[in-house]
Amino acid sequence: MKKSGLRQMMLSIVSGLACSVHIMECYLLVPAAFAALYMAGVKVGWILTSIYVGMMIFMPFSAMVKYAVIILVSIGIVKLVEWATDKCPAYLVGMLTALTTMIVSFCGNLLEWKNQIIWQAVLFEGMFVLGAVVLIHRMVHIVLEWHYEPQKEKIPVQKRDERLRGYAESFEDLSKVFFHMSQQKEGYTGEEYGRVQNELTGKLCLNCEACALCWERENTPIYEVLPRLINEIMEKGKVSKEQQERLAKCCKRSKDMVEEAVRVFERLALNRAWYNRLLANRQTIAEQLDAMAYILQDCAKEEVILDAKEKGKLSNIRYHAKANGILIDELHLYESVDGHLKLIVQMQSKRGCVSVKTFLNLVSHVLGRNMRLQGDAKSFVGKEKTEFIFLEDTKFRSVQGIERRKKDGAQVSGDNFSILEMENGSFLMGLSDGMGSGSTACKESELVLDLVERFLEAGFSMETAIRMMNSAMVLKGEADLFSTVDLCNIDLYNGKASFFKIGAASSFLKRDGEVSFFSSDSLPVGVGNNPEIDQKEVTLKNGDFVVMVTDGVLEYLHVPKPEETMREIIESIDCRHPGVLVKKIMERVLLFTGGKVQDDMTILATCVWEK
Repeated sequence: MKKSGLRQMMLSIVSGLACSVHIMECYLLVPAAFAALYMAGVKVGWILTSIYVGMMIFMPFSAMVKYAVIILVSIGIVKLVEWATDKCPAYLVGMLTALTTMIVSFCGNLLEWKNQIIWQAVLFEGMFVLGAVVLIHRMVHIVLEWHYEPQKEKIPVQKRDERLRGYAESFEDLSKVFFHMSQQKEGYTGEEYGRVQNELTGKLCLNCEACALCWERENTPIYEVLPRLINEIMEKGKVSKEQQERLAKCCKRSKDMVEEAVRVFERLALNRAWYNRLLANRQTIAEQLDAMAYILQDCAKEEVILDAKEKGKLSNIRYHAKANGILIDELHLYESVDGHLKLIVQMQSKRGCVSVKTFLNLVSHVLGRNMRLQGDAKSFVGKEKTEFIFLEDTKFRSVQGIERRKKDGAQVSGDNFSILEMENGSFLMGLSDGMGSGSTACKESELVLDLVERFLEAGFSMETAIRMMNSAMVLKGEADLFSTVDLCNIDLYNGKASFFKIGAASSFLKRDGEVSFFSSDSLPVGVGNNPEIDQKEVTLKNGDFVVMVTDGVLEYLHVPKPEETMREIIESIDCRHPGVLVKKIMERVLLFTGGKVQDDMTILATCVWEK
């Protein structure tokens, strides 16, 4: 028999023994114990059997009839209330049981004409039953939940973390190996120089009848002229007229020697280019292995389970949930690396549907922190067991606005934007401007933002996600297809905003009517293996606006300092909604361009507010 079943049976037996306790022939613990056990979920059959047996053993016949009626009436009233409201908290059950006890006692005294009705005694019975129900129900809940232990993981957390760290170290070592192999060579080595000379002499001189005259004597001019010729080709890629004349004086096949030397170095340069490309790919692989090591190390920073430490709070959640008609099957509380709480609960309703908001409010009250429901979960708790995840709520909320214009004559815009709110409480805004315009630029910028989103959702840091995305774009290898990247990551818990720019236009911050901006001079992504990322961090406050624009917005203002002009435009607009702000900014920009859109234009803005 399970421990919970054994405890229910023991509690039922105790309720039967309560029939022996009386105060002036009043057995008030009987209805109180029954109501408390009934609301705690103890099987009704066990309770009734135990109590009725106790009544027959310990009570006189008149008292047995009285309290049997009280119990039956209480069952009917509680079930009626549960049917009407889908919940019946302990205090309400206590009030109903107390009222039933008072009515039955009053009616019983009316039937005994010789006895005078004592109102004080009837009132005392009701108050005693009310308090006893609430108190006993709480005690029964503690007994049933005592020594509750969560389901143990199949793999111990410490052992799993050690394995993940071991994998991370292996990936780091492998990354170092590939990075060392990817060091590109600059200039030609002495070995390559000797190989070129041997190839020339072996191909032309061995079949020449003057070979012995040129090479078998030590002081012939060819020993001095040929190395100079080779050095000149290595440095300049061609042979000067002066070197050709010197070679002609000592070699009758000088023309063939020059042509063959140029061909050898062209082939050598081609091989060098392919070899460097291979080394670049090795460097890309090294960066990806390094990123894998990072994500494994991050996974090793496991969330801390607080079930044992916060046992009392979890018991309170179960208690209040049951009072609201919700039965909890499993309940686990975690603390993330950054100190935020996460509650995972599997629950169902006793009957009908219960709003998740009701459970959310009681969880926030018990834990002492504002909580929120994760993602697109159900808004009601039904009769089927369903898992819900609740996260600690953020301090800030964000509102966004977007305004776009495509280039005159173009079918689609080459600009793309991204708005992503992640489960860890961070909020991402992104802009990408594909080189040129039209569908090709649109697909390129869309791919850039899609890769960044995927890497971030997989758990990579922002900088790692950008470098992984750049590696993918480099390996894609299409010439002249580059995109700018403009990202702003806002931590909605503390308001910290991190800007990441690669070849992007300036971003603007508006606070209390004053505007500042942040610029970048780096190249777009896909140009090289090591993109230069311009970063800036700002702590946002309540009511701050962040405005991001693409190059097309600033370049065609036709003013010497477009950032200063844009700063003045944003300062002159007085509004509290980012949607209105971006529309007014676009209207002002079009006044500068005469209504023409010479390049794709995109303006993205967000405002953060304290909740």
